[in-house]
Amino acid sequence: MMHPLVPIIDQLRQEPSRTGSIIITVYGDAIVPRGGSLWLGTFLEFFKALDIENGVVRTAMSRLAADGWLERARSGRNSFYRLADKGRDTFAAAAEHIYLARPPHWTGRFDLLMFPNGAGAGRDGLRDALRNAGFGNPLPGLWIAPAGTAVPEEAADAICLEAAVGPEGGEAGRRLIEASWHLDRIADAYRAFLAAFEPLRAWIKEGGELSDLDAFTARILMIHQYRRIILRDPLLPEAMLAHDWPGRDARRLCAEVYPALLPGSERWLDQNGATEQGALPPAGALLWDRFQD
Repeated sequence: MMHPLVPIIDQLRQEPSRTGSIIITVYGDAIVPRGGSLWLGTFLEFFKALDIENGVVRTAMSRLAADGWLERARSGRNSFYRLADKGRDTFAAAAEHIYLARPPHWTGRFDLLMFPNGAGAGRDGLRDALRNAGFGNPLPGLWIAPAGTAVPEEAADAICLEAAVGPEGGEAGRRLIEASWHLDRIADAYRAFLAAFEPLRAWIKEGGELSDLDAFTARILMIHQYRRIILRDPLLPEAMLAHDWPGRDARRLCAEVYPALLPGSERWLDQNGATEQGALPPAGALLWDRFQD
C-alpha cells in the first residue's frame, strides 16, 4: 500500500507555490499554541520533507515579514519568527471556522449589509473580510448571511437590515443562496479534500506507521487544505444544505484524523522546535480539544 503522504505531497508540488500560506498554517495551527515564536531552522527541516528548497523558504519568510504577517528577531546568527498582529488576528478569526465551527440554527432570517451606491465595496480588505466572515454577495453593494453572523470590523459602517424567507428557507432562500455563494465549487473542493485524505484515515485505522515528522507533515497539510475550503464556506444552517453536503464528511474526517496525528506531531516539535529562550513551551489543553464536539 502506498504511503498516504506521497500523493498528498505530489499534488502540492503540482500547484502554484503556496509556501507562504503553509507557513501561516504552521504558525496558526502548531506554533501559536506553543508560545508563538519559532526558529527558522525548524521550518527548513519541515519543508525539506516537502522537497522545498531552503532558499524558497527563506524568501517566503522574508516576504511575509515585509508584508506585516511575521516579525523577526535575531539571537546570534539564528533567526526567529512569530506572527505579527496582522497574522495573529487573521488566524484567530479563522480558528473558529476551522476547529469549532457548527452551522447555526436556522431561523428563516438573513442579515443584510448594504453599502449605498457601492460605497466601501472596493475598500482594501473589505471583500475578503466579508467572505471570510461567511457573507455572500448576491448584488453589488449587498451582502447577506444567516441571522446572527458576526459582522467584521471592516464593514462596521454598513447599513444593517434583516430579511425573513420562511422557516425552511423556501424558494426565495434558495435563490438567494445560489446568487450569493458558489456552493457547487465549495462542494467540489470538499470532495477533492476527501479523496486526498481518505487514504490517510484508512492508513491510521489499519495501524499503519507514521514517523513523528510524517505526523507533523500530515497534520499541517490537512489543516492547510481544509482551511482553504472552510474559509470560503458560509457554514449555512443544515436546513439550507443538500442532504449529501460533503462539508459534513470533511469535518468528520478531520475530527478522526487530527487527534491521531497530535501526539507524534507534538513530539516532533519537542525535538526540533526552538525559541529565542530555548525549547518550545508545551501547548495548552485547548489544542487537544480541537474538532471535539
